[in-house]
Amino acid sequence: MKRQLGISVYPDHSDIQADKEYIALAGKYGFSRIFMSMLEVTEGKEVVAKKFKELIFYAKGLGFETILDVAPNIFEELGISYDDMTFFHELGADGIRLDLGFDGNKEAMLTYNPFGLAVELNMSNDVAYLDNILTYQANTPYLYGCHNFYPQEGTALPYDFFEKCSQRFKNHGIRTAAFITSQVGEVGPWDINDGLPTLEIHRHLPVEVAAKHLFATNLIDDVIIGNAYASEEELEALSQVNRYQTAFAIEFVEGINEVEKAIVLNEQHYRRGDITHQVVRSTEVRKKYKQDSNSPHDNTSEFQVGDIVIGNDTFGKYKNELQVVLEPHADARKNKVGQIIDVEHLLLPFIHPWSKFKFTEK
Repeated sequence: MKRQLGISVYPDHSDIQADKEYIALAGKYGFSRIFMSMLEVTEGKEVVAKKFKELIFYAKGLGFETILDVAPNIFEELGISYDDMTFFHELGADGIRLDLGFDGNKEAMLTYNPFGLAVELNMSNDVAYLDNILTYQANTPYLYGCHNFYPQEGTALPYDFFEKCSQRFKNHGIRTAAFITSQVGEVGPWDINDGLPTLEIHRHLPVEVAAKHLFATNLIDDVIIGNAYASEEELEALSQVNRYQTAFAIEFVEGINEVEKAIVLNEQHYRRGDITHQVVRSTEVRKKYKQDSNSPHDNTSEFQVGDIVIGNDTFGKYKNELQVVLEPHADARKNKVGQIIDVEHLLLPFIHPWSKFKFTEK
């Protein structure tokens, strides 16, 4: 399933021109999905329809898919029904996110709406909600899952719970999404905004690191910035994230040579299938560079977790094998050539047997 980057906009807390400029900027950097909140509408149906329609069709013209976040009170406010999706179709929406659920049969029926609108479910519950909907023979290509975000510091999901919730959806091949938070965005749906992440460990992380983590889990297809407005620097950083394999940001030691630098940056690495706890081994590179000399350097101190080491000339057949350190150890036959930046150490547990990975220089 192809992976997307998304942004969030809050038309009832923002200026439509500012929203358009933000959407256009995100489009410039390859974003293709919008989470648009309708939870706070208080104006009449005609005013709401005009504003949302203008914004959604503008986004559609730039290639964006827009999912509207809705709740039962909105249907009452606007005088519309869950049984008729015409209103949302006329707005140009590609789907609606159900902030609250029904009995399973209702959600399944909604996926057969005549307009082909997607129905997105709340993923942040470890219950058999999805299974119930699927027993009613839902139209699964039009069924999405999306986690919640959490504006209050300390209230977002712990990783183990997030994993269990997400696995329920991935087991059925459902498209999934989760939120990360801009470190500068101040606009959200409520008057409290300590950031809008799905995972608590992401609340104060750079957006690109949080996105790398979500993609590395292989549980999330679409990563959405929960708050607005992210900076252009953040959008650009996210646009450079490899969505399909982990690309560690690293800092090189001063003593690295050109052969080592080529091994690190120019090759497709993967972890051997017969793994060890001590290091991640990328062994194919030693075959390609077996004729290249590699004198010892930076090889006398104990290596630490996240260090990148390469076998030197004293390592026999293992010369020029690249390893990522998982447990501290010392071995003078290896040169330290760099280290993964500290905030990306949380990505290491997702390098499994045969996992593909790359490196970029910080």
